[in-house]
Amino acid sequence: MTSPLFDSVPGFDQPIAVLKHCHDKIRKQLTTLQNLLGHLAQHGNTTDAQQAAKAVLQYFNKAAHLHHDDEEQNLMPMLQATATGDDAALLATLVPEILADHQRMDQAWLTLRPALDAIAAGTGTQLSADGVRDYVAAYQAHMSKEEGQLAPMAKRLFSAQQMEQLGTAMQRRRGIAPEEAPAAASTVPVHDAATLAAMRVDYVQKLLSEEDVQRDPIAQFEKWFDEALKAQVSEPNAMSLSTVSPDGKPSSRIVLIKQFDERGFTWYTNYNSDKGQQLEHNPHAALLFFWRELERQVRIEGTVVKTTAAESDEYFNVRPLQSRLSAIASQQSAPIADRAALESHYEAVAAAVGDAQPPRPAHWGGYRLQPERIEFWQGRRSRFHDRIVFTRGADGQWTMQRLQP
Repeated sequence: MTSPLFDSVPGFDQPIAVLKHCHDKIRKQLTTLQNLLGHLAQHGNTTDAQQAAKAVLQYFNKAAHLHHDDEEQNLMPMLQATATGDDAALLATLVPEILADHQRMDQAWLTLRPALDAIAAGTGTQLSADGVRDYVAAYQAHMSKEEGQLAPMAKRLFSAQQMEQLGTAMQRRRGIAPEEAPAAASTVPVHDAATLAAMRVDYVQKLLSEEDVQRDPIAQFEKWFDEALKAQVSEPNAMSLSTVSPDGKPSSRIVLIKQFDERGFTWYTNYNSDKGQQLEHNPHAALLFFWRELERQVRIEGTVVKTTAAESDEYFNVRPLQSRLSAIASQQSAPIADRAALESHYEAVAAAVGDAQPPRPAHWGGYRLQPERIEFWQGRRSRFHDRIVFTRGADGQWTMQRLQP
């Protein structure tokens, strides 16, 4: 026998092969979509037509978005951080094209989906031939671009460690726990006090001296942030934001930085959320970046102000369509009955927006923390860490000082 009984599915230890396998599944669903168009014309809405519509809906409502996230949040940022020379020049053109392709295909899918929902429910018989043709052609051209340029570059540039990092991120996105070596059997509970006390990692990678530090803390942050990108730190843009309620109770959550410069550190959120209401009462807040792979953290304290409406509009309009719709549909931090109700809100917003570009809601926008204190922490052996702090004076000038660990 020269051919296998079934197609083997690559494991996440081969992430580029998994992405190609996703493309193969997309092609199968696109073929199903094309066949459905012909079937409806000849036979109407039969049981087979309903099953086909359900299969297409199931894939493009969920799995296709996971695939896009793999590329947008992991594959392309990792390539951008690794590539140099001609590869970097190609990515400068290719990445915006791929992101634009994703947005166009997402919009085209929102146009096709209502008809497929009706067919799957047995109530519809019409499917736009032009819509199907354009959607299939766009996806095929898009996948050809990725397979011809993006995937070969990743295979050529990524180290074994980077491939493992990519595969692990893809697994976690799908709720799959990465495989780990089996642990030896133990009768001691992992939360035992002695076991916890023994959990320690000695930091040995780098040091931080006054001579190495930029005299401008924003420039120093930019230097460390660039090094975190080059080191393939997991989500280097993730930061813990701590705020305080009117009755003095602190709370923290992870948000993503979207811009930083001499004015401060910017993120975007719902103004009516818990953090938004807390900042309304008390504009003082703290940020924390922890880059475990580099044994570093940065602590930033200051006063928070809202970005201008123009800045918020500009960022909102470049977000993925689904993220914009979610920002409109979700009353962040407010209770809701269940997931079904949440999904219903989203579907209602998507239907109301239709083919139009959703406007930024007034309750959503940016915050900028204007720093007054920035501390750079570098892990060292035996917990004898390096800590250098910058404090802004009343005249706007920064002073630098070493702190004891």
